[in-house]
Amino acid sequence: MLFSQLYFWGFFAVVLAVYSIIYKKNHLRNGFLFFVSLFFYYKSGGYFFSLLILSTLIDYTAGLLIYNSQKKIYKKLFISLSILSNLGLLAYFKYTYFLTDIINQVFHTNIHAYNILADVTNKLTGSGFDISAIILPVGISFYTFQTISYTVDVYRGKLAPVRNIIDFGFYVSFFPQLVAGPIVRAAEFIPQLYQEYKLTIQGMGHATFLILSGLIKKMLISDYISVNFVDRIFDSPLSYSGFENLLAAYGYSIQIYCDFSGYTDIAIGVALLMGFRLPVNFNSPYKALNISDFWRRWHISLSTWLRDYLYIPLGGSKKGIIRTNINLLITMILGGLWHGANLRFIVWGAIHGLSLVTHKIWIRIFKPKEKISIVRRFFAILFTFHTVTFSWIFFRAENMNVANQMFEQILKHFQPQLFFDILEAYRLVLILMALGLIGHWLPSMWKEKIRGWFIKSHIVVKLIVVVLFVLVAYQIKSSAIQPFIYFQF
Repeated sequence: MLFSQLYFWGFFAVVLAVYSIIYKKNHLRNGFLFFVSLFFYYKSGGYFFSLLILSTLIDYTAGLLIYNSQKKIYKKLFISLSILSNLGLLAYFKYTYFLTDIINQVFHTNIHAYNILADVTNKLTGSGFDISAIILPVGISFYTFQTISYTVDVYRGKLAPVRNIIDFGFYVSFFPQLVAGPIVRAAEFIPQLYQEYKLTIQGMGHATFLILSGLIKKMLISDYISVNFVDRIFDSPLSYSGFENLLAAYGYSIQIYCDFSGYTDIAIGVALLMGFRLPVNFNSPYKALNISDFWRRWHISLSTWLRDYLYIPLGGSKKGIIRTNINLLITMILGGLWHGANLRFIVWGAIHGLSLVTHKIWIRIFKPKEKISIVRRFFAILFTFHTVTFSWIFFRAENMNVANQMFEQILKHFQPQLFFDILEAYRLVLILMALGLIGHWLPSMWKEKIRGWFIKSHIVVKLIVVVLFVLVAYQIKSSAIQPFIYFQF
């Protein structure tokens, strides 16, 4: 069930219709949205919704046991069980093939993966799921990190446990952000469950603006350049010139940003229409002056999660320069592995980790000023953008061989004589790429003025904008629905 499908908006219209009747009764509202969210996940992930229920039960129980335990040793026991069960499920579905391949190579064994959940489901329901293939449940990386943050915060004394299991289940499964984030902290979301529904005319305009901007990013930019250019190059780098490979790397930078931030915009907008506020997940990341600044702007909910629940527990920056650098590398490499069990994700994480370490060393040695000239700012942004862009090649490529082929084409077979022919052949794709970057790099003040104009505009103007978007989207949409990139993680 994708935000870019008409089916989802029909589903959401029905949800809003029922919600408009019951929204004043908090317990009824929360229960309704909990079961709606389970239905949404069932339609998105099939029988894997049983795992979502299992995670909910484990962490609801763990939160109460941790809070009510009088002895520290019991608190440690229950938090350990919570973390191990969550990470165990995540590791089984995400890293079994990766681990069995390593074991088989090192010890010359012939271990095969086995889908326990599919086998149990077949025995209970008489279904015929393939037990030899382990499929990654959609959204498991996101809701696992979300529930871990809940139990850890209860253990740290920063949060009281949720007493009502329906309310907790609603927090875990809230459908707008369930399958691709943002990762929502319980301390930010749980209090909203007990507040009265509030949505002003301005709030509705803001929600509509976010949904529209997200759909424009996804359907008009990301999907089009993906299907008509980026995917073709990454599927067969050697069939294209180095210049085309370089353009594909730029294209993927734009594609993944428009795809992922587009999802987040829609999720925040949909949640806002129901009276709930989700955290901002992106802040113009390609405006970053350095790699540290990039991670303060990109996938903010993940970067802050890694900081609070991995980097700081490892010791953060309080145990000396060498330990700080090691902690940064470990955090980013594990952040890469969070995206997938593959060497290319480890390389991607290592590039960012080494870049963060290098930046910290640079600051220590040169102590740069906070205010820099426009020229230095331009080159700082350009350098950071290219560091991130070239790391995306490893992130996107099917394997390391494909990534190496792309770099080889860029470095050895650039073919500048084809420059103008390539620009002409991919004219519309490149125009959309340019529009994506220009829109991204627009001054924040300009963006706020556009958003403010839309919010304050008459309802008729809003309807005209929506209709125009639908017409344009229908004209240029790709033939096949493109799933959001982060669904695979």
